[in-house]
Amino acid sequence: MTLRLETRDEARLAGAEGPAQLLATRVVTRLATAMGADGLLDITGAHIDSCLYHGQAVLDFAHRLADDGARVLVPTTLNVSSLDLLHPEHARGDPEEARLSRRLMERFEEMGCRPTWTCAPYQLEVRPGFGEQVAWAESNAIVFANSVLGARTNRYGDFADICCAITGRAPAAGLHLDEHRRATVVIRLDGVSADLLARDVCYPVLGGLIGRLVGKAVPVVDGLAPGVSEDRLKALGAASASTGSVGMFHMVGSTPEAPTLEAALAGHEPVEEITVTAADLRAARDRLSTTSDDDLRTVSLGTPHYSVAEIGRLVELLGDRRVADGVAFYVSTGRDVLHEVSLLGWASRLVDAGVSMVTDTCTYFTPIIGDVTGTAMTDSAKWAYYAPGNLGLEVVFGSTEDCVESAVVGRVVRDEGIWAGA
Repeated sequence: MTLRLETRDEARLAGAEGPAQLLATRVVTRLATAMGADGLLDITGAHIDSCLYHGQAVLDFAHRLADDGARVLVPTTLNVSSLDLLHPEHARGDPEEARLSRRLMERFEEMGCRPTWTCAPYQLEVRPGFGEQVAWAESNAIVFANSVLGARTNRYGDFADICCAITGRAPAAGLHLDEHRRATVVIRLDGVSADLLARDVCYPVLGGLIGRLVGKAVPVVDGLAPGVSEDRLKALGAASASTGSVGMFHMVGSTPEAPTLEAALAGHEPVEEITVTAADLRAARDRLSTTSDDDLRTVSLGTPHYSVAEIGRLVELLGDRRVADGVAFYVSTGRDVLHEVSLLGWASRLVDAGVSMVTDTCTYFTPIIGDVTGTAMTDSAKWAYYAPGNLGLEVVFGSTEDCVESAVVGRVVRDEGIWAGA
């Protein structure tokens, strides 16, 4: 397919708007060609993952753009970085790498990006509306934008994301287009207890299973009660994007493009129908743990970043209790959310109870956790999936309730009863 460009795109490729626009347009057009797009489309916003320091190449690319005068043309938020600027006492990494990480963050700010430093830009006050075309990076943000907001973004990675923001353009391909957003795989639950379906923990586990089952296909979950909360949809999407490559899912009665199963399928027959049982969910939960050792050293919540409601639930579960001596308890969240919960008095209550608040980054890749020799516990399927490989520690996955009770008593405890069948 031949890529058709507009006059402004051609002018940028000829250097009419300077070297930064030339480079960014070259990246976007070559990506469009590789994706088989027949043109580019305008976007209304972007979310950037390139601000996370992975080595000198990332910084070199940012230097090239910023030194050439690059400025984003659309409102652009920034994903997590490699530093917690609000809590520098958490830093345990190499000082030189921290310096380079900070310089990378500065360069993106110089290009006009908002210093939001969150993997959950959908928790900000302004977020894209239904049908808006955006260019978002960060896997959980992508799947949330497409699935829960009904905005449209493809899966963008480092360098492509900032180039889309600088040009205000993206390839007219993939999940930007109607034909790629319809569901092709139907997921139905059978024999799963009402008790488990009513628990938050069901949704990251179901998402982790869905990712393994469907890969990069668009699934639709049918048969659940309508009105599933955004936090539960967030957990499902983040997990499915981690264990698979899911960029969009539907849930009948809960996501905007799936008022009915027929609407989610857009009038087509599904390619595959899958039934998920209670035993399947129990096995999926077990795959998220790498150890049965109950010697608890660390609890890490907030991957993706915890919302105001999730922090409120944590405060409720802890009550007037404290984290046991010898257990490090971390909650990651965005700085905007931290500000709001601080005004409510919740942040200070958590700190008084022995909880460390983490912003701007995430504990599964930034050196924050001090003791990686014992067991770490999490309620995040995404954290459980990535942390063992990134940090070399052993993980037990459990519900938020399990994590809190374990932190208080100082050893791993889990409610096994909820995983039985109906």
